[in-house]
Amino acid sequence: MKSSEFFKKVFSWKLWANLFAMALVVVAACFGVKYGIDLYTHHGERIQVPIIRHKSFADAEHILDKLGLEIEISDTGYVKVLPPDCILEQSILPGTTVKSGRIVYVVINAANTPTLTIPDVIDNSSYREARAKLEAMGFKVGDPQYVPGEKDWVYGIKCRGKLVASGQKVPVDAMLIIQVGDGMRDLADSVAYIEPEYDDFDDMIEVEEAPEEEEKPADQPAEQPTDQPAATGEVDEFEVVTGPE
Repeated sequence: MKSSEFFKKVFSWKLWANLFAMALVVVAACFGVKYGIDLYTHHGERIQVPIIRHKSFADAEHILDKLGLEIEISDTGYVKVLPPDCILEQSILPGTTVKSGRIVYVVINAANTPTLTIPDVIDNSSYREARAKLEAMGFKVGDPQYVPGEKDWVYGIKCRGKLVASGQKVPVDAMLIIQVGDGMRDLADSVAYIEPEYDDFDDMIEVEEAPEEEEKPADQPAEQPTDQPAATGEVDEFEVVTGPE
């Protein structure tokens, strides 16, 4: 290639136009990435999370929506003195600075009293074990009720004055009363009582009827007692001795 042709291509307007276009693309890409990241991450935004505890879910949703925040229910609880759908807890503490679009998870109050299942502790554990297990599950346990039986052995559980069984669901806020043995009777003293069967009892009893006496004619004299023994086929070995008159 001759030098004249080389300089001609170097100073060609098409070449410089392409280079200028490439430079503009690079600069635009840099500014686009910078502002795009700021827009995506909401750079410079500072939103303080308000207090939404003890507010209804609808009111809290309206307040957060005006600030550009979102709300979602993560769990439910139960407080008897608060109305249903009342917010009990919020995941982000009030006053925390966040950016728009942040999700605030809340715990709301249930409409009905939650229930728990009675574990298998009746006639299966001691009083201390049963009470610790029930309290760990969230039950309220009152003072024990002592009944005749082995000392500190669990014989039953009462809820609102009625006996409950293992596996039965009861309200979590109900008070449970554990029936505990008072030590007045040992397990070895228990007697198993078997109810007799009376179905065939009448067939087992044979009623012997007394033989009917034969009627004798009225004109027949009554038999006089005799000193002679009745003839039964047996020999009387005793001899009758008469005394002096």
